[in-house]
Amino acid sequence: MTKATGPIVIEGKEIRRDYVVPGSLFRQARTVHAVKGVSFRVEKGKTLAIVGESGCGKSTLARIITLIDPATSGELYLDGNKVDISRSRPTPELRRKVQIVFQNPYGSLNPRQKIGDVLMEPLVINTNTPARERRELAMQMLTKVGLEERHFNRYPHMFSGGQRQRIAIARALMLRPSLLVLDEPVSALDLSVQAQVLNLLADLQDEFQLTYVFISHDLSVVRYIADDVMVMYFGEAVEYGSRDEVFSNPKHEYTRTLFAATPRADVESIRARLARKKAA
Repeated sequence: MTKATGPIVIEGKEIRRDYVVPGSLFRQARTVHAVKGVSFRVEKGKTLAIVGESGCGKSTLARIITLIDPATSGELYLDGNKVDISRSRPTPELRRKVQIVFQNPYGSLNPRQKIGDVLMEPLVINTNTPARERRELAMQMLTKVGLEERHFNRYPHMFSGGQRQRIAIARALMLRPSLLVLDEPVSALDLSVQAQVLNLLADLQDEFQLTYVFISHDLSVVRYIADDVMVMYFGEAVEYGSRDEVFSNPKHEYTRTLFAATPRADVESIRARLARKKAA
């Protein structure tokens, strides 16, 4: 874990999450250890990328960070205050501090709801903001994410995948959270659109001093956006350090395997692959 130089927004200490799988006539009940004693922290304005294959526990950890699921054990701190949703439900103020953007933007948007209503809904539920001000704030956020005010009364199916993800990001930012959890936010998008959304996230982070927890299996994306990287394997954090440390000198065998399995698109790498194929 890298040494913090600024205020810590989110911190986890020995976070564990277990699930009990019920038994049947031919099988005993068993416990699945999805997250096994993971510790992390993210300082204000920085990005922690959590990397690993499907089933490694990274999305389970994301649900704990976003206060959707409680941890089985361990301690979670938000802005220095201990949070335990297994004992008491999170307050509206606490909910406003943490928001999440999911992988599939179309699946996370109500197809029968106009975009303006999608953006205003968090304000309706969590604040006492007057209707006129809600509309103005939603219009402003549309332009912040690269859309236009004329999109306010349109429906989700009228937008491209990249535009829908921009809308999902805008909705997450309506409450001005201090922490944004991004669960594979660009994996369903084309490469050119991925770059646009990643640039947008970087600009928004600078403008609003946002803190990101970025969940991904794509190392090229992680290398672009992360400040720190945590590699998860079967529920454990097997490597944790700054982006440059992890990418330049991976210490764990699993991390090296991940890097080796990641295709590289530069000319020299392509030539090397063709040469190996010809030699074989």
